Amino acid sequence: CQVIVHDVNELTEKLFPIVEAMQKHFSAGSGTYYSDSIFFLSVAMHRIMPKEITRIIQVDLDLKYKTNIQDLFDEFDNFPEGAVIGIAREMQPVYRHTFWQYRRENPQTRVGEPPPDGLPGFNSGVLLLNLEAMRQSKLYNQLLEPTVVQKLTEKYHFKGHLGDQDFFTMVGMEHPELFHVLDCTWNRQLCTWWRDHGYSDVFDQYFQCEGEVKIYHGNCNTPIPED
Repeated sequence: CQVIVHDVNELTEKLFPIVEAMQKHFSAGSGTYYSDSIFFLSVAMHRIMPKEITRIIQVDLDLKYKTNIQDLFDEFDNFPEGAVIGIAREMQPVYRHTFWQYRRENPQTRVGEPPPDGLPGFNSGVLLLNLEAMRQSKLYNQLLEPTVVQKLTEKYHFKGHLGDQDFFTMVGMEHPELFHVLDCTWNRQLCTWWRDHGYSDVFDQYFQCEGEVKIYHGNCNTPIPED
């Protein structure tokens, strides 16, 4: 087993010029903070990792595994043609909220609607990054260009604060074919913040998850069930 440790400052130095332009759209607070770049690591991982690294699983720390992570790695084999990233849906109506203006202007839209037919956005707690596919995808790399990001944020009236998750969500509204959607059991989010903040009537449509949980995600400091 080989372990390679990466220096955060070095990574940030490489990341900053690539993601600087998108930070103002998807970071908390105003302006572009150099240190915030690390929250966009997954977005440009294919540009800063050595070429011989072709696939990476990136996960949050607030997770509890109920299965062998090799089974998650096997999900790479299920990527459809053209997909570059594996990611689960967001399980709260956070993007129903974020896209409120776009939804008001487009009452028939699937944007922000709950599954199975809607586009609730993504949660970046568990990410499968096919670095090789990301490097080769002309479409994905075009979407990193500042002018393209700007255009999409204007189209969707988008202002977020969740870093890479916001970027993937917005891109997924426009180009869902870039993503392999992981089953909710691979990222069973437990946070219920939005149930108590104006969305109790629709909350359960986003929050439900059938099947045996493989990974629990205790987001927003939610306790994870004991075995």
